[in-house]
Amino acid sequence: MGTVKIGFVGVGAMGQCAHLKNYVALPDCEVVAIAELRERLAKQVAAHYNVPRVYKDHQELLANEQLDGIVAAQQFTQHGGIVPKLLEAKVPIFIEKPLAGSVEVGERIVEAVRESGTWVMVGYHKRSDPATMYAKAEIDRLRRTGELGEMRYVRILMPPGPWPANGFDDLITTDEPLPELKPDPPASDMDSATYQTYVRFVNYYCHQINLMRHLLGEPYQVTYADPSGVVAVVESESGIAGVIEMSPYTTTKDWQESAVVCFEHGYVKLDLPHPIAHFGLGRVEVFKDPSDDITPTRTIPVLPWIHAMRQQAMNFVGVIKGEISPPCDAEEALEDLKVTRQYIRLLGDQ
Repeated sequence: MGTVKIGFVGVGAMGQCAHLKNYVALPDCEVVAIAELRERLAKQVAAHYNVPRVYKDHQELLANEQLDGIVAAQQFTQHGGIVPKLLEAKVPIFIEKPLAGSVEVGERIVEAVRESGTWVMVGYHKRSDPATMYAKAEIDRLRRTGELGEMRYVRILMPPGPWPANGFDDLITTDEPLPELKPDPPASDMDSATYQTYVRFVNYYCHQINLMRHLLGEPYQVTYADPSGVVAVVESESGIAGVIEMSPYTTTKDWQESAVVCFEHGYVKLDLPHPIAHFGLGRVEVFKDPSDDITPTRTIPVLPWIHAMRQQAMNFVGVIKGEISPPCDAEEALEDLKVTRQYIRLLGDQ
């Protein structure tokens, strides 16, 4: 496959600043059309990014374009309505995280994906961060070789902070109201207050829920939810312990998200940058202290200067071309909704 033809469904804040500006910069990708309910916004964004065609909605887009892939940056509580319709085009789709606002809707989306014969990549961009990619490869290598012993523990720290940084500085806006769209039905097994807590949590912390599984390399369960909402304790399928610290403190300017994967004789530490800042680079540190006969080492690799959102766009194009597998597909993203439901239930049992 040569140049990949992409259609965008929605060019609001995340659609523009997290995604569109990255796709138009890729040499093997052409954004050929935009579907956006706000007509003036669509035309201004298309003119700014040199996108040749604009459509009023996704139905019009699909009726007029032959696409290789679709980027649909929509509210996740509306994925259940729009994603199955986009799957009718039978081309790969990229959506923002999380998969849906409830397990039930997520299950319906996964079933629609299976029936379509194509796939959906869910936007857990931390998996596409070069630092995460390096750390994950090193973790997997250490598990294969056993040179640092068994993996024992994973800790993820996520203090809330100014996640946009300067990421929305170039956002194009108009005064057009966004048409009111019908949300997906709420979870049938939660009352209204619990469901709102669930939606808030899965919207913000699903990245860490997902990253835990990615670093462990296997499924896990939540075993304890601290009543204050700061800590979730987990255990993996093979018995590896883990902790997600969600809000032990907050920051006003810096972003201090990190993870450490511990082996018996060392660790791999990962520091992640602001989620959509124009400039930002993750960091990896590998510490090895395998025996008394070997001098301990601390290695900090020099990583490529590519932000996670740009690398994510590169990865989606690469998956369309058949060069790699989706970093996170709909079926795995469904597990994040189930793990979150476990956590919220444990939190409510306190």
